[in-house]
Amino acid sequence: MIGSLLGVAIWFGAPAPSTRIEAQSQTTPLSYTAGQGEQGEVAYVEHCASCHGRNLDDGAYGPPLKGNDFRQKWGSRSAEGLFTYTSTKMPPAQPGTLGDATYAQLLPVLLQENGSQPGARELPGDPEALKAMSPPNWPRAGGGGLAPRVIVPPGPPRINPLDRIRPVTEAMLNKVPDGEWLTWRRTYDAFGFSPLKKITKANINDLRVAWTWSLPNGPNESTPIVHDGVLFIHSYGDKVQALDAATGDLLWQYSRRLPAGVAASIKRGISIYGTRLYVPTSDAHIVALDVKTGKVVWDQAVADPKKGYRMTGGPLVARGKVMIGTTGRAEGGNYIAALDAETGKEAWRFYTIARPDEQGGKSWNGLPLEKRNGGSVWIPGSYDPVQNLAFFAPGNTYDTGPLRTLLSQPGVTNDALYLDSTLALDPDTGRLAWYFQHQANGQWDLDWAFERMVLQLPVNGGLQSVVVTAGKQMIFDIVVTETGKYVSSIDLGLQNLVTSIDARTGAKTTDPNLLPGDGQTKMVCPHVSGGRGWMPTSYEPATRILYVPIVEACMDLVPVAEGERGSLSTGVRWTVRPRPGSDGQYGRLQALNLETKKTAWVERQRAPLTTGTLVTAG
Repeated sequence: MIGSLLGVAIWFGAPAPSTRIEAQSQTTPLSYTAGQGEQGEVAYVEHCASCHGRNLDDGAYGPPLKGNDFRQKWGSRSAEGLFTYTSTKMPPAQPGTLGDATYAQLLPVLLQENGSQPGARELPGDPEALKAMSPPNWPRAGGGGLAPRVIVPPGPPRINPLDRIRPVTEAMLNKVPDGEWLTWRRTYDAFGFSPLKKITKANINDLRVAWTWSLPNGPNESTPIVHDGVLFIHSYGDKVQALDAATGDLLWQYSRRLPAGVAASIKRGISIYGTRLYVPTSDAHIVALDVKTGKVVWDQAVADPKKGYRMTGGPLVARGKVMIGTTGRAEGGNYIAALDAETGKEAWRFYTIARPDEQGGKSWNGLPLEKRNGGSVWIPGSYDPVQNLAFFAPGNTYDTGPLRTLLSQPGVTNDALYLDSTLALDPDTGRLAWYFQHQANGQWDLDWAFERMVLQLPVNGGLQSVVVTAGKQMIFDIVVTETGKYVSSIDLGLQNLVTSIDARTGAKTTDPNLLPGDGQTKMVCPHVSGGRGWMPTSYEPATRILYVPIVEACMDLVPVAEGERGSLSTGVRWTVRPRPGSDGQYGRLQALNLETKKTAWVERQRAPLTTGTLVTAG
């Protein structure tokens, strides 16, 4: 069965998580000071009045926060419950973003506007202290309600899956339990395959929504982690939430406060290992969170955003190392860093742009290091425990102009290593075991930056462990896992750039007429977003079929006016266009048999595909 793996929402149902807060035995009524009431009014006007109204009951977009209905709902419930609700659900567009101090300031104004008088004792801002306090037993209009000082017995103890969550071991990562999703594509080999069988073509129409959970506004591309009944979600705005997978209830939440001048960016994954969750941040840190509480265990800077670095991929954890690549246009290019999973200390660093005095250093057309940039790693890596190799995929550069025309200097090339390559690194040391460059001197922003699958295929009469990947051109390259030796390629036939592939080396020859930078408009297929983009493929090992989400579109590379840089430094910008002879269908799902190199089937639709794929055993 094939289904969508959504990067923007939780796909298997989420009523917003249960907001019912059971009444508990309380010993202390809520109290607040007049000063706290005044502070609460200021906070309310700034953050809440636009929806609920200045008077708390005259808003066009939010329910009344005073009066009989409000008092009936929240009377005799714990103050901690009211605080938790507001701090995790409000404001609806950006829940949890105001900070605990602001949410605590709002409680006094709610009490004040519902008839409670200030006193001498301050209301605490600590959620734990609020657990022992409750709002007044406000009487309902017309009678009814609890009598004053009546204590409602607590409900039955709630089962919290975090109480029984187990540490994630290397054995579990090497062989992921059937119901778990422990890495970006579930398993180290990046298959995106689930062995679960209950959902089949025969019963899929019987599925119903169990619960829903709204993510913060903004682009959300991260894949959740699922372990022991807990769903860990990393969403836009640097927020991590732990949810009960059975009910959708929020168990804990972590929000990153970004420094001034740093904007939130997308991320594509988080990792779990031991008792910690490893989270990339928009200010280029890795934060280790305790899986049971969401509290920070360590916080380590990986790069400096002031120098142009970002991290939009996700971490790979193997052999006690947390490995992640940087992105951006910093001078000297990007790198892959490995942190010690226990302490956060940097263990090694590998630069994705060859240094002038190292292997590949003369492949940059004579450019000094400070003029070299690119090599962003914006997709999480994969790992082969048999060979003990981690695989990463640096993309290309936007500064293509200096690489366009080869200099006539001995030993100098314009291949630009290690752009558009597969890098095989030793996770213990960061040593480069091998590399394979899929496209030399990429002048079109058609990255080979996506997942590297590690799988078994028949090669020369026997099974061989190979690494399989494709760039935006939808050409799949197959190389030997141990050595990087080229095996073969499969071209899906939706590109017009590569005219031939060397059967021995895999080197690609491109159409010289499509080289940008000569002042002419070039029509290139696919579009710069990719026939296949960051939306991942999935692989079914039993059938050796790969499921590929595709967008059928091309682009015109249009020269910009004199003095303008353009999208690429060859002086062009891109515009989207349909493929020649298009029938108006842009979305394509293609099932490719990697053993026979034949297409099993194709499903096309009008709308472009904007999600990855998931394949299951059912």
